[in-house]
Amino acid sequence: MLRTVVPKNARSKRALEARAPKEIESERTAIFVRGSHTGDVLNSAMKDLMLLKRPHAISFSKKNIIHPFEPDGISSLEFWSNKNDATFFVVGTSTKKRPNSLTLVRTFDGKVLDMCELGVTKFVPMEAFKTKKSTPGYKPLMHFASPLFDTHPRLMQLRSLLLCLFNGEAIDSIALAGIEHVISVQLGPLPTTSTSTPAAPLPGSIDDDLLLFPQIFIRTYTLALKSSSTRVPYIDLVPMGPSLDLVLRRHLQADPVLLAESLKRPKLAKKDVESGLGDKKKMRNKEVDEMGDLRGRVHIAKQDLNKLQTRKVKALKKSWEEMDVDEEDVQMNGVGQETDSVPRKRRRNE
Repeated sequence: MLRTVVPKNARSKRALEARAPKEIESERTAIFVRGSHTGDVLNSAMKDLMLLKRPHAISFSKKNIIHPFEPDGISSLEFWSNKNDATFFVVGTSTKKRPNSLTLVRTFDGKVLDMCELGVTKFVPMEAFKTKKSTPGYKPLMHFASPLFDTHPRLMQLRSLLLCLFNGEAIDSIALAGIEHVISVQLGPLPTTSTSTPAAPLPGSIDDDLLLFPQIFIRTYTLALKSSSTRVPYIDLVPMGPSLDLVLRRHLQADPVLLAESLKRPKLAKKDVESGLGDKKKMRNKEVDEMGDLRGRVHIAKQDLNKLQTRKVKALKKSWEEMDVDEEDVQMNGVGQETDSVPRKRRRNE
């Protein structure tokens, strides 16, 4: 069972509620960690990935002795996750056996959920492309150009990790003007044992041999909208960088208990939470309109304006002469009619 933390005061309770899982998650913060041995290729790759992740990225400038798949490395990642309120890590390490390794680590509730190690075989930095760059903070359009990303367990895990890294979410439609760059993830041809025999399909198991997997190509483009003969503009993809060629290496599957906790959802739907039905005590008489603005409704009782107490000002009070003239007009207009006797106020003798 997962350990339940009981807050000791109101301040710690608010801090725990801010870090608790939500129906509509906020932007994920990723920490980029360099190991004790990293080369120029790995440092440049992590630098360009951090530029794509900005402003929700934290870089550890100093080198750290860390091995992500060992117990000491996992405890270090969990400590950094709780300290920096981050849920994702990109760890760069390089050894003689596994050179230029990028490890994608995802956490939940301060615990390491799963991770996947990738080897960088070829890298072209963003500086090599003399083209327009995207604006920091814009979400990219993620494109996975292979059906294996939806069928094979290892590639499904990689797809999920990349979507978490770049804050990807499934949407029904989007305006073309709101897309600045596209990240395309493609698969190379399946490796062959010889030139004469064709490549065999992947068995589809989580423990498949790594030599059977194809290379993974990550390409980044900016969108150029050009005029066309129809209402829909012609879209041209301009290479922006970075460009990475990757291979699959080690991985860590998610713990079933922790995975079940991370997939829990409240009974209310997402649209109900946005409309203010999530917490009836805090969101009562509040709603979010179509533009995303929060609007409130105030209920008051019916008021009688005749009984409304206003401010008394001396300048607005009638003098004794004006009050006598008003009474004489009332008496002249009421001649021949049965009226109630109205006592006349006496004039004050000064």
